[in-house]
Amino acid sequence: MGSTQDRPTLEDVAAYAGVSRSTASRALNEETYVSPKAREAVLAAAKDLGYSPNQAARSLVTKRTGAVALVLSEPETKVLDDPYYPTVMRAAFRELASRGSQMLVMFVDTRDDIPRTMKFLDGGHVDGALVIAPHGGDPLPTALRLLRVPVVFGGRPGSKGLYTVDYDNVSGARLAVEHLIGLGRRRIVTVSGSVDHPAAQDRITGWRETLAERGLKTAGLAVSGDFTHYGGEVAMTRLLELEPKLDGVFAASDPMAVGALRALRAAGRRVPQDVAVVGFDDNPSLATATDPPLTSVHQEPGEQVRRMISMLMAMLAGEPPQIKREVLPVSLTIRASTQT
Repeated sequence: MGSTQDRPTLEDVAAYAGVSRSTASRALNEETYVSPKAREAVLAAAKDLGYSPNQAARSLVTKRTGAVALVLSEPETKVLDDPYYPTVMRAAFRELASRGSQMLVMFVDTRDDIPRTMKFLDGGHVDGALVIAPHGGDPLPTALRLLRVPVVFGGRPGSKGLYTVDYDNVSGARLAVEHLIGLGRRRIVTVSGSVDHPAAQDRITGWRETLAERGLKTAGLAVSGDFTHYGGEVAMTRLLELEPKLDGVFAASDPMAVGALRALRAAGRRVPQDVAVVGFDDNPSLATATDPPLTSVHQEPGEQVRRMISMLMAMLAGEPPQIKREVLPVSLTIRASTQT
């Protein structure tokens, strides 16, 4: 058996391929700014010489790093304050670990973070990326199209033709509003999410269409709560001013529903006797802990993440799913906030 001195070096690979050492290094690490011809020559040289001193070289055979990035296109503070995101992160960690992969979490707070994110994802550090919660107009989905690694989105990004796993948000809002109407409520307002968020847009569409089909008023009865507790409280206070006789509330997330309950209590409105309230998420850390416990549209973040990872692994195996957009069903969990 040869000694370590007999093993080929990066300089050997560069000389064999007829390129500089720096070009060979960039090609082996799958970095950008390397011509296809040079990259092919370097990879062929490394294979011929048996060059494999590190993970980057070993991946020449497997093309796998054993790592997947979870990219959260939201400010870090908002991600940590919303129980949906920790649930997603835990589910992704468990599922990837069960498949022998590591998880890297990346936050994209602003447009300025995109070049850094692109460089890392395209630098040979990960096998693929899972991307959660891009907003409408977010340039990230378009930028990620340029990556050589596969990408799967959670939600409904603005760009078409991407691999996505989403919830049926329109139907979820319909379930909530139909439940309120079935209780005899007729002045049903909504605390909506961020106006540029596709899920918020779908949920307000479901609310508006369901009320319109019954001939009930919608104009002026929607105020954004930005998916936060505080935003929900402020929005609910404003809605009480706009429609003092409101008797039903559809909050497009559980955190906003918590804020709405706080505002209703401050205004002396009893829930559910005076106002029935429905949230969206059915998050176990919130929906069962409110006073009264919250009726909420049930979704399964863990299932969404598992489907995203299955889709990503199929792409890595060279068998991309024929259906690029998968829509998961939702249901309604009824609790005391709508039970008189």
